[in-house]
Amino acid sequence: MSEFAIEVYNIQKKFRKLTVLDGIDLAVQKGMIFALLGPNGAGKTTLINILSTLITPDAGSVRVAGYDIVRNKEEVKSSISLTGQFAAVDEMLTAEENLRMMGRLSGLSRKEARLRADELIEHFDLTDAARKRVGTYSGGMRRRLDLAGSLVVHRPILFLDEPTTGLDTRSRRALWDIILQLAREGVTVFLTTQYLEEADQLADAIAVISNGQIVAQGTPMEMKSRIGNEVVELRNEKDEVIHEIPTIGNIYEVKQILEQVAAEMPINTRISIRRPSLDDVFLSLTSEKGRVS
Repeated sequence: MSEFAIEVYNIQKKFRKLTVLDGIDLAVQKGMIFALLGPNGAGKTTLINILSTLITPDAGSVRVAGYDIVRNKEEVKSSISLTGQFAAVDEMLTAEENLRMMGRLSGLSRKEARLRADELIEHFDLTDAARKRVGTYSGGMRRRLDLAGSLVVHRPILFLDEPTTGLDTRSRRALWDIILQLAREGVTVFLTTQYLEEADQLADAIAVISNGQIVAQGTPMEMKSRIGNEVVELRNEKDEVIHEIPTIGNIYEVKQILEQVAAEMPINTRISIRRPSLDDVFLSLTSEKGRVS
């Protein structure tokens, strides 16, 4: 039995003459949180749609939960849950009604659907609003309900397409806690995101997609090590960052940078040194590959 929940080999996809995915290779271990980073138009949602059997690749092969997504489509569907970018809940119904309906549609008996809905409502901290119409919910509450809906039936693999887009900081962090708990319970989570902090906080492994290709992948720490040990920040009198210089962190190199700054920059330029972030990695990788479509 494979140690991987998801295996992707040389996936290619075009829409008319536009190449969206151009030879994607990925392997996601069971039980990990895997984050796919990239800006709009980079191919993230297209890859999610392929992995979840919503569209078929033009070339290459994919195995999800050990099943080929083309030859064993139904087996793949029974192994995964999917939450898209927009909440797939009925705003006219309550949380209880939504979850019970999803349970019945998933093959649960009336009693099983009721019990599962109650369990999820408590788990996702929706008890006080369980009998209120979803149309009255905040964005964070609606997103939690949407995620709860994708878990009505226990599945080993969960796909999340930009799950926290549009949420405020508190709601985003609440959803992070839920995702981390799911991983602790053994669920493999594959998420796409534009938030670098989100990937840094959640992911066991990260891949960066640019122009339909994977340009780098590894753990958050491995990704940051690509930039160097430290980053020298130069700020103007308004405390705005005007330049950033990656370094390997030794005294000799930093001394050279300081001498150059002293010779070339205004006297009121402020200097600070920080650890590299995923923002540095992302900007470095995408600029190396050119503008992302």
